[in-house]
Amino acid sequence: MKFQVSAIELFERDVRLRLPFRFGVVTLSAAPQAFVRCRIRCANGCEAEGAAAELLAPKWFDKDPALSNEDNFNQLRASLTAARADYLAGGANSAWGHFLAHTRAGLVAGYGPALIERAVLDALCRALGVSFYDAVRHNQIGAGTFEGMDVAATLAGLRPVDRIAARHTVGLVDSITAADVNERVNDGLPETLEEVVVRYGHRYFKLKVAGDARADLERLAAVASVLDRIAEPYYVSLDGNEQYADLAGVAELWRRMKSDARLARLATSILFIEQPVTRSHALEQPVAGIARPVIIDESDDSLDAFVRARALGYRGVSSKTCKGLYKSLINRARCARWNEAEGAARYFMTGEDLTIQAGLALQQDLALVSLLGLTHVERNGHHYVNGMAALPQNEQDAFLAAHPDLYERSHGAVRVRIRGGELAIGSLACTGYASAAMPDWDSTRPMHT
Repeated sequence: MKFQVSAIELFERDVRLRLPFRFGVVTLSAAPQAFVRCRIRCANGCEAEGAAAELLAPKWFDKDPALSNEDNFNQLRASLTAARADYLAGGANSAWGHFLAHTRAGLVAGYGPALIERAVLDALCRALGVSFYDAVRHNQIGAGTFEGMDVAATLAGLRPVDRIAARHTVGLVDSITAADVNERVNDGLPETLEEVVVRYGHRYFKLKVAGDARADLERLAAVASVLDRIAEPYYVSLDGNEQYADLAGVAELWRRMKSDARLARLATSILFIEQPVTRSHALEQPVAGIARPVIIDESDDSLDAFVRARALGYRGVSSKTCKGLYKSLINRARCARWNEAEGAARYFMTGEDLTIQAGLALQQDLALVSLLGLTHVERNGHHYVNGMAALPQNEQDAFLAAHPDLYERSHGAVRVRIRGGELAIGSLACTGYASAAMPDWDSTRPMHT
């Protein structure tokens, strides 16, 4: 169905972390969350409203150390403002057509279109009275061919699930055991890796490394001392966050890990290594000397990035709604075509998190990775932020009532519910893009750009 975007409003509100989260060159303690509310007018005269949300995360989209966090926030605000103008100036088109017309290369430039396209799709789903899953699988988004691929045929074969494993992130300053805690938060929630494992029952973990092989080795050994207590198999990804200058440094880290008896079990549990080399050089050198698949994340800054990475030996690419849901669908179709051509499941996608918050952002990302067929996804927002504690009570109540499988009320607030390391997400198959509740708009403020 073709439609025109008739109105787009931009809002934000502050998010404060209960624990500091260090990734790459930044230690995050607070950041605004952006919200988009849009209205569309369909060719048949029907109108509908949709929404989306995403953190304005500093030092990921642009890691230039000369820029302050506020500079990074303003970059993303400007990206949203530019995308808003583009969408409002565009004529009637399908959801896929709007995406192709407004997608932009670059992580910062692509942020605005990626957020608005989700709000637009939410509105379309509500106009049609269908779920996100059905809108995509039945190609009500209007997908056509891309790079010679019949994208619609791939989408028709996707099958969402109602449960997915949560992969817990261990940040670079996270406490591993109680002995590492200098001053406790004492809010009743886990503060160490030990406590996280007991509370949530995770079996998938994402471990940050910092680019110093010796220091990384000691940090990984401390993590392994906790994970090795788990009786069942556990699985790990390593996230380099662009901290290594080249792949030779990553190969050296891998060599040391394989020869360190403390890491014997952890090393065999590694599924893949995520973006270890800085984006300025990552796609200049072939992947070699690393006996685990290496994927791109920050280097995935354009529609052809995965294609270029594959030519160098990269095996996978991350899915993040902040990089664009349609880009993820295209990459899913690429994996299917490439694997069929090679006769093996060589290429894959992973689900990663950018401190996604409970509510719209979390639910839309979970629905996407579920539809992609992923069995586990990095989730960290629930650990670093005290659930919905800072949100109005009516908003908390609305999300809990609409999605009682995904949320619970505990320790004074509504928060994500994880049992046995898994998230129950069956309720996301509702009308709209994965949410039967909306933010309390009165608790947000207009975005100033």
